Amino acid sequence: MTPPLLTLTNIALTFGSTPLLIDANMMIYEGDRLCLVGRNGSGKSTFLKIAAGLVEHDDGVRFLKPGITARYLPQEPDLTAYDTIGDYVRSGLEGAEQGYKIPYYFDALGLDETSGTQNLSGGEARRAALVRTLAAEPDILMLDEPTNHLDLPAIEWLENELRSMRTAIILISHDRRFLEKLSRKTLWMDRGETHLIDEGFGGFEDWRDNFLEQEELDRHKLDRKIVREQHWIVHGVSGRRKRNVRRVKELAGLRESVKDQRQVKGSVQFTTAEAGKSGKLVAELKNISKSFGDRNIIDDFSIRIMRGERIGLIGPNGAGKTTLLKIIMGQLEADEGTVRLGANIEPLIVDQKRESLNPDWTLSEALTDGRGENVIINDKSIHVQRYMKDFLFLPEQARTPLHALSGGERGRLQLARGLRLPSNLLVLDEPTNDLDLETLDLLQELIADYDGTVLLVSHDRDFLDRTVTRNIAYEGPGQWQVYAGGYTDMTRQRGAGVKARKEQERQAAKAEKNKSSNTQNVSAVKLSYKHKFRLEQIPGDMKKTEAKITELEAQMADPELFAQNPDGFTKLATELEQTKDKLDALETEWLELEALKDGIA
Repeated sequence: MTPPLLTLTNIALTFGSTPLLIDANMMIYEGDRLCLVGRNGSGKSTFLKIAAGLVEHDDGVRFLKPGITARYLPQEPDLTAYDTIGDYVRSGLEGAEQGYKIPYYFDALGLDETSGTQNLSGGEARRAALVRTLAAEPDILMLDEPTNHLDLPAIEWLENELRSMRTAIILISHDRRFLEKLSRKTLWMDRGETHLIDEGFGGFEDWRDNFLEQEELDRHKLDRKIVREQHWIVHGVSGRRKRNVRRVKELAGLRESVKDQRQVKGSVQFTTAEAGKSGKLVAELKNISKSFGDRNIIDDFSIRIMRGERIGLIGPNGAGKTTLLKIIMGQLEADEGTVRLGANIEPLIVDQKRESLNPDWTLSEALTDGRGENVIINDKSIHVQRYMKDFLFLPEQARTPLHALSGGERGRLQLARGLRLPSNLLVLDEPTNDLDLETLDLLQELIADYDGTVLLVSHDRDFLDRTVTRNIAYEGPGQWQVYAGGYTDMTRQRGAGVKARKEQERQAAKAEKNKSSNTQNVSAVKLSYKHKFRLEQIPGDMKKTEAKITELEAQMADPELFAQNPDGFTKLATELEQTKDKLDALETEWLELEALKDGIA
């Protein structure tokens, strides 16, 4: 067997008084595809920096085979020392090949090498760092969250590019689909140690769950043994002294082993503040269009969004997802068409830019808005440190300034801040950035259990598959189409995933040019006499049903009713629930007939 290209043995590192790495090991062979996984704060990024030679470890051995080149992609690349993107990229070629692929990478990732570095977005800086890392064609690629801030076309392009390369790859990512397609080995970082699984990420989570179950069983057995030994110390110590001394020492050793165990951190506990139910109809868009100058963003788009739906917005960066989202929310007016919002809408928006976070705030101030030591949720006061614990923050982090938090911690903080507020419409704009896999799982559960409607903008294919019931997908300049199901369902219907906006605009140029002469008018469906009569009749039925609900609620408001007539109270409560169900059914029937009349999907 050929020797490894890179070896890390018994690596240890301590920050302050807390050991981050205790016994971390890794061996990278030619052509390896290894994913490095673990919770936020487990030391993945630090361990990768040690592998790259950027951080000095306290103990252990790092050995890079002579003549081997390695390149590291940081989570937050710094381009400020360079005038242009091209200067930054070419500065990374030292000791490597000539970088003949640089023009190809610039074109594939939509970058101009003459662009200045001062006003780049997070996505542009990440793409530039990718070009710099890939262009060197190293023997080992070390990639820390390479998909963060990339749109779907860029993620799928990077996935295919890495699969075609012969270089060894060490990969940290929260994108399950990306990990499953690229990895062949998995290195799990847990409580300062590493565990190697000789298969890709697809088999890791079942393995990890079994490992933790066995660990919990072993801990329970150890606890029971300590209880037995303590009982003997109290009740059976009258035996031979030599044996007694040995057993007392053994008990002390057992206690010490329990003390030394570093248990798995708890799970995030998402609690959402509840608002009243919105109307059955959340939003209805009819034939809306929107342009900015000569650029057509939305052209003749219609959709009806009902209470309880989970809607994903999918498209490349710059396609107009945010514009469409603002129109749905009523924050931006369309140029043409009509937008109707439902009743009692209370939105909560959690955005990817996290612009509401003042970097000089402490964690406690961010959660309480600088008002004391308590967080108010559902009219209940919760101490800020207890609320912090629900989101995996330590009590000593209460006074930590936000600029000192990691990307994952800032993501959890943004969720913690948002979920304090009552809502029945949850709007999540790129919520998966920087979150670890366990937090992503719990965010998926939150969306599934959320008693309201969810609008989700995401480039995470697996997350979309697990959460949304419909997608609004970008089809080309101004064109948006609604697809049932998740991202995979959409690709089956379309026959392809999301393409880059530039490529779609080129392909759609002819269709756009001929559109004016080939416009097809879709006429509304003509209702039958029976349907038309029912459509006219339903509003009156709804009015009568609402009046009945008001009457029943007034009767049940009598404080003496339950005490004097409990059976009557129960009967009224049952009748009230049935009447509310009837009103819901009438609303649904009316909306379905309206959709049939208007021809809206």
